[in-house]
Amino acid sequence: MSLGYAEKLSYIEDVGDVGMREFFDPPHVLQEKIERLAMTIKESKHLVVFTGAGISTSCGIPDFRGPKGIWTMQREGKPLPQASLPFHRAVPSMTHMALVELERAGILKFVISQNVDGLHLRSGIPREKLAELHGNSFMETCPSCGAEYFRDFEVESIGLKETSRHCSDANCGAKLRDTVLDWEDALPSKEMSYAEKHCRMADVVLCLGTSLQITPACNLPLKCLRGGGKIVIVNLQKTPKDKNASLVIRGLVDKVIAGAVNLLNMQIPPFVRIDFIQIILTKALSADEKYINWMLRLASVHGQKAPLPFIKSVEITFLDEEKYKAAVLHEQPFLLKRRTERTKVFEMVLKIDFSDGCGCLCTQINIPFDPNVSTDCSPPDKDAILQKLRDTAIQGLCCGQNATIGKKIKPAPNGETTTFAVVTNIVIHSKASKAFEIEAISNGDIRRQKRSVRSGNRSSRKRSKT
Repeated sequence: MSLGYAEKLSYIEDVGDVGMREFFDPPHVLQEKIERLAMTIKESKHLVVFTGAGISTSCGIPDFRGPKGIWTMQREGKPLPQASLPFHRAVPSMTHMALVELERAGILKFVISQNVDGLHLRSGIPREKLAELHGNSFMETCPSCGAEYFRDFEVESIGLKETSRHCSDANCGAKLRDTVLDWEDALPSKEMSYAEKHCRMADVVLCLGTSLQITPACNLPLKCLRGGGKIVIVNLQKTPKDKNASLVIRGLVDKVIAGAVNLLNMQIPPFVRIDFIQIILTKALSADEKYINWMLRLASVHGQKAPLPFIKSVEITFLDEEKYKAAVLHEQPFLLKRRTERTKVFEMVLKIDFSDGCGCLCTQINIPFDPNVSTDCSPPDKDAILQKLRDTAIQGLCCGQNATIGKKIKPAPNGETTTFAVVTNIVIHSKASKAFEIEAISNGDIRRQKRSVRSGNRSSRKRSKT
């Protein structure tokens, strides 16, 4: 969870049990339980996963009630734990990506999350298969038309308050609201409705990294029991629902889920993060008609006033034009104003330096400058370009690649807005040793095999807007 999120919450005295002792199953017991979990998943007809803060601790995000959790340290009067990287740059864990593979295989039917970190959506879980009970720190919603906007920056408020942005639907335009609940806010009825429906349908509800203390969310897994379903809990601490579970596993969530997925002869897909930048170039003829006054601006696809948290600075140079002075932009808005000769055609090079948490230091984008109005704005195949970027990143195991995915021409004032997609992170989740021997389930039997890594990633569909 975000420390910023915790600090925004209203103060309450009772935050439940904190700092509880952690337990670890002995290695042979843990392996046996992982095998049972794998078989349970394999035999399930309607698997639902219920997640808590414990699945994101390996992403560098502190939990709340663990031995060094936010509430634990606060109650003990100790300094709060520090996140290992900016919240907006957190990368989905091995568990997040394993769930993506289970969903793509048709095994996982629905995910219910109490987290506000947005990592399930970033990982590739489709929006229609996800209920975020406590909201999403990166999501805004329109109270009028219901449109959702998944951002690359953390929304500034919590408590379902109005934000500084409006719905982009021309027929709406209402002020947007944040989606993260404060303590006294009721759980969203739409998310709860989906969650309850799938828990009733579930033959297995797999609870991962949650203390199952906060009501009414913690009671959702119990709804599967009426239809003969099973509850499986993977958590290092004891929970109030352990007595209702058919299997309780005391082990690190990543290790448990990775082990189960390997036993199912499945591979955890890589995570590729693609961020978007708009480059706006406006031009106007000077009063004496000898020069072109132009302005270059780097902007968020979420609006010109929205932040670009993943960009630290921009260096602009001019190819073959020594008389044009280079510029370095250190602060947002990243904006450059210049005057050049009316007939001059040249090319600019933008070296974009990324902030901490990105997998690469920088990328380079070349921008041609023509004083005449461009007419080439044929829409590219965005999905095909994004898939090619993902494939290239995975094959080369490097990020920083970019491509144009959109272009708009405005007749007055003369301006061009070009949208670029940039690969800013790539993570391959794998075990430490490629020769690690695992067991795989095949046709109900268990056999020994060597582990292999498959490269590849598939695009996912989100019910959200940029």
